[in-house]
Amino acid sequence: MIESLNDAPAELSSVRDGFVRVRGASENNLRGIDVDCPRDAVVAFTGVSGSGKSSLAFGTIYAEAQRRYLESVAPYARRLIQQGHTPHVGSITGLPPAVALQQRRGTPSVRSTVGTLTTLSNSLRMLYSRAGTYPADAPDRLESDAFSPNTAAGACPRCHGLGIARDVTEKTLVPDESLTIREGAIAAWPGAWQGKNLRDVVSELGHDIDVPWRDLPEEARAWLLFTEEQPVVEVTPQRDRVAKPYKGRFWSAKSYVLHTLHDSKSQQMRDRVLPFLESGPCGVCGGSGLRPEALAVTFGGLSIADANALPLGELAARLEPAATIQHPAAAHRSSSSGEGTEVSVTISRDLVQRLGVLVDLGLGYLSLNRATPTLSPGEMQRLRIATQLRSGLFGVVYVLDEPSAGLHPADVEPLLAVLEALKDAGNTVFVVEHNMDVVRRSDWIVDVGPLAGEGGGTIIYSGPADGLAQVPDSLTAPFLSGTAPSRNGQGEVRTPTAWLRLEGIHRHNLRGLDAEIPVGVLTAVTGVSGSGKSTLVSKVLAEAVGSHVRDDTPVDGEPADDVADRAATVVGRIRGLECIDRLVSVDQKPIGRTPRSNLATYTGLFDAVRKAFAATPAARAEGYGAGRFSFNVQGGRCETCQGEGFVSVELLFLPGSYGPCPTCHGSRYNEETLSVRFKGRTIADVLGMTVDQAAGFLGDVPGAARSLATLREVGLGYLRLGQPATELSGGEAQRIKLATELQRARRGSTLYLLDEPTTGLHPADVVLLLAQLRKLVEAGNTVVVVEHTMAVVAAADWVVDLGPGGGSAGGRIVATGTPQQVAALASGTSVTAPYLADYLDGRPPAA
Repeated sequence: MIESLNDAPAELSSVRDGFVRVRGASENNLRGIDVDCPRDAVVAFTGVSGSGKSSLAFGTIYAEAQRRYLESVAPYARRLIQQGHTPHVGSITGLPPAVALQQRRGTPSVRSTVGTLTTLSNSLRMLYSRAGTYPADAPDRLESDAFSPNTAAGACPRCHGLGIARDVTEKTLVPDESLTIREGAIAAWPGAWQGKNLRDVVSELGHDIDVPWRDLPEEARAWLLFTEEQPVVEVTPQRDRVAKPYKGRFWSAKSYVLHTLHDSKSQQMRDRVLPFLESGPCGVCGGSGLRPEALAVTFGGLSIADANALPLGELAARLEPAATIQHPAAAHRSSSSGEGTEVSVTISRDLVQRLGVLVDLGLGYLSLNRATPTLSPGEMQRLRIATQLRSGLFGVVYVLDEPSAGLHPADVEPLLAVLEALKDAGNTVFVVEHNMDVVRRSDWIVDVGPLAGEGGGTIIYSGPADGLAQVPDSLTAPFLSGTAPSRNGQGEVRTPTAWLRLEGIHRHNLRGLDAEIPVGVLTAVTGVSGSGKSTLVSKVLAEAVGSHVRDDTPVDGEPADDVADRAATVVGRIRGLECIDRLVSVDQKPIGRTPRSNLATYTGLFDAVRKAFAATPAARAEGYGAGRFSFNVQGGRCETCQGEGFVSVELLFLPGSYGPCPTCHGSRYNEETLSVRFKGRTIADVLGMTVDQAAGFLGDVPGAARSLATLREVGLGYLRLGQPATELSGGEAQRIKLATELQRARRGSTLYLLDEPTTGLHPADVVLLLAQLRKLVEAGNTVVVVEHTMAVVAAADWVVDLGPGGGSAGGRIVATGTPQQVAALASGTSVTAPYLADYLDGRPPAA
């Protein structure tokens, strides 16, 4: 959209010369920059984390394209659309419509699958509804929602569409029948119940507690284990056997297990009852979650459950014949079947074409019923990209946020082909990237920096990829050209002090896997996307060690299917757990769900800041304690905005908006609180400081100095102390968690598990991260990282490579050893080996 008639010549000129021209961009830390980006090209925006590249690509260019589009929408309709902000920019000319593909955080729904994410399930359900073969006695054709386990019309009546049935048996509740009740035969009952005289209560109810379980009458065993009536029991003291009167509801073993699993908020309690639970496919729907009526309909000889379970590549092959059949005359068609009709051909052809894109992206091993919580970040990213590729748009700007995130170097090649296909279809592709392979293959580079935060926000270089090497101020240039130091000569490889050995692992695509993890060193677990890395480390290893050390850290919102998945996990034998005393899992989940959670509150340094303000003469004179300086409680906060700093503004037929609080003007505090100053600054001023600024200002505050130092060491000096958790990327959240752990007193025998810690990191920031991981190892701890970045793999002491492929083609350990040993293997043995060898030899992959 042209802003005014005066802008028309510039806009038309920009359109003719094929550039998007940005003038005066001042979003976040951008310093009024001017930059030109070619259209019909792949443009990579690079720079260290926090340099301003996302502010330019998403906060400015995409935000302006979205604003212009929404101005063409009726004001009333605009209220129904979630809108972004108006960017701080002088002008942008030559800007086509834009589509953004950003990283998503949070936990997907347990009912979300590959099919629902890609919308392929919608088409498949329509195929079965309109073109399926129905039983002869079927009264009517079913609507498409009857083929979905997520609707009342289609969900299995027993498992309610989950496909999983959970129950307990006498074998799980009483693992040793030779024990008596007094000896703890009913293992499901918690030990604390024994302290409440449960055994004596059971005895007073007429059950012998001193004979082996196997010798008890069957009726007694069934009542103790499975009764669901839970009658009121009253037992008075007799013969000194019951210490005090007992009156209450009696819990059978089964009732206790199911109640704890479904209602307890303690992860430790839920973990305790999982071994007593048997989980398996629902006996009514066979695990599909669908009603029998829907399962009776077939297409090409397959039920919809069969089709959903097939690998995508095989499903495409099975639908291929249906996509080419010419529909016969109506007189020759069966009324119970729609196969071969025009509807059948049309839907099948569309499905085959869309499935083909996923297969080309290397996702042919996935199935439509694969739950999205079990997908790796790389798989999720490629699924979203494939959806956009099939949209058929022309003449738009695709703005992608790290499309290579979570991808093994071998998986980057199909991604690059997709980006080229988008460009060849007449579109422009802007990618915010740290992967040098993607940057190297781009047509144009915009390097933002030179540093992060206030040290960034300028354009270091904008031009063809081969010209960046001539820019001395660029931190990206040496990594792009391959002249940055490699792993060789960076120290000796450490020798393991012991080994963690897991035998007979069964979970997802790990089938009878035996794995050895060295203790006291840095281990990198590698492999192509979907090979089983996260399952081995973040699931199996974390749960095994967590149970051993009795880590009771709560896990919020664990998906129901993951609870069942954990119960179904099998590990035949675990050895070496005595070497680990503590477990720390550092993932990329948000550090908070609301803007009230921020960097300062999560790390704990805000406690020290509030105490420092409370210790000032002005605060003591007014009787203010540390709580006065919290924006989350009454007293010190601004009551107009409840400490939020902003208020919602209703604009009638325009979309609702947020603006600074008219009382505190965004400071979050009332005037009395802001009148207290520490070294001349208010508490709001401190929250507005970056970590780098605060390091100097709070250097003499004991509880804050250490936190700030570790945040800087992991490359987060550019973040503001009051930065809301909702504004942080997954990589930033993970580094904040790591820094919070590093600031604590270090002791050995801790196992640190990190899943792709370099996500969102520039190669220069990876160097900082590696230094911190090495410090953990040098302190006597064990660090295991799931990684695709060869800089981290090369710096590890030990490598465990899974594969050779993804899904059913993976789940095996194909190589182990030092980085040099794995790099020396043939590419046919390990997909990772040639990429690791190139990195160790300082050779950038061929463009």
